[in-house]
Amino acid sequence: MKLNPFNRIPEGPGRTATQAVSVVILMGALSWASVPFYDWFCRVTGFGGVTNVASTGADRVLDQTITVRFESSTARDMPWEFKPVQREMEVRIGETVLAFYEATNPTDEAVAGTASYNVAPYEAGAFFDKIDCFCFEQQILQPGETVSMPVSFFVDPDIVDDREGQYIHTITLGYTFHMNEMSEDEQQAALAVPSETELN
Repeated sequence: MKLNPFNRIPEGPGRTATQAVSVVILMGALSWASVPFYDWFCRVTGFGGVTNVASTGADRVLDQTITVRFESSTARDMPWEFKPVQREMEVRIGETVLAFYEATNPTDEAVAGTASYNVAPYEAGAFFDKIDCFCFEQQILQPGETVSMPVSFFVDPDIVDDREGQYIHTITLGYTFHMNEMSEDEQQAALAVPSETELN
């Protein structure tokens, strides 16, 4: 057994195993907490351009246009295939727009997921208003299922009068899907829904 010269604590297989288990537990906890922490971090710091939520569209539509780009990604443990249906749109400022993302579950079991989002540049977040979005709630896809998921939004006309916002000509909206653990009730409900394979 070797002694550590700094603290004289014996080092051996047992100590190494304990450290390895501790690292695994820590990584698991961080992974579980990553989605709510990311959402909290964005709301507190403004990182990633946190968007607004609106119940109705803008009160005016301008003749000026702005380009909105759509990006997508998935967390390392998320098996879904996820992409925007349209990569880019030119929209009138203040106009209510409907865009779609597509997700496919290629596995042989139901998978639940929640999307986190960001807007770039971060100054644009204050002027990007979502009316409805698939990111507002958890999504569950059956084995082999493909779905189109909408996001309805508008760019606030006040952006053209803002000191920094007036120079923004392109806004990028990005989503990342994270895998969720399903509750027993959700698992039972998912089993009751026939998969595409069973339907065909």
